[in-house]
Amino acid sequence: MPAPSVTTETALKSCIHRTNVTQAPEPYRGKVRDVYPLSDDVLGIVVTDRISAFDYIMRQPIPFKGQILNQLSTFGFQRVEDLVDTHVIDTPHPNVTIARKARPLPVEVVLRGFLAGHAWRVYNSGERSISGAPMPEGMVQNQAFETPILTPATKAQEGHDEDISEKEILRQNLIAPDVWEEIKATAFRLFERGQHIARKQGLYLVDTKYEFGLYQGRPILIDEVHTTDSSRFFYADGYEERLRKGEPQKQLSKEFLREWLMWRGFQGQEGQTLPDLSDELRMDIFHRYSELFELLT
Repeated sequence: MPAPSVTTETALKSCIHRTNVTQAPEPYRGKVRDVYPLSDDVLGIVVTDRISAFDYIMRQPIPFKGQILNQLSTFGFQRVEDLVDTHVIDTPHPNVTIARKARPLPVEVVLRGFLAGHAWRVYNSGERSISGAPMPEGMVQNQAFETPILTPATKAQEGHDEDISEKEILRQNLIAPDVWEEIKATAFRLFERGQHIARKQGLYLVDTKYEFGLYQGRPILIDEVHTTDSSRFFYADGYEERLRKGEPQKQLSKEFLREWLMWRGFQGQEGQTLPDLSDELRMDIFHRYSELFELLT
């Protein structure tokens, strides 16, 4: 977290956009993380200040985002250790996680407790199912589902992730049936734990994604858990009144960045121009990440 003496100008100029580690192999560069192979079984993961939306990396990074995200994820992993094995070995630096090297499974396990974000856009288009999961008639935006729904998505190497049903996951042999059943059951337990932690802090965990990998033949939780990048949170205070009035929910997530981009005509589609983030918006995003970190931890 930034010290009070750090000026906005200094913060904006001190972002970590790309890393290079001397005498280390060239890393795999994801949307947010630079991943260095340290051995056959161990990775060094540097969480940068990059931010993405609609599967595109914004040109301008966000001050301190990497260390907030990494520490928030560490907090989340520590609180689910009794539910699942994770990839975390150590967090020796605010931006760095030392992790077990797992073989990532090609499906994101998405849990949704509310009709929001992508699910709402699908619902509002007239569809009544997402990834094979039915959505009841008569719902309104941001309304809670009676029980959380599972809406998996494929992890695209390029372009957009795509919704996929459990039936298709198994038909395409993307994940072995026994492994899928295990990670599905684990995901619902993780979501219940995440909801409980958030509710104690005056928040609703709206939706989230979990990523799993195989380590020594068994599935473990990788990537991140219950962070601003992987999850959406609503403020519980005033939720019912805003829902009744049809007003937008006060939330902590990247949805506001997606909405900002959509308002400027960008949804990651061919022919659209990625807009630049203003310094004011970059600092606003930092404050939102900082607020969630402080609230949850």
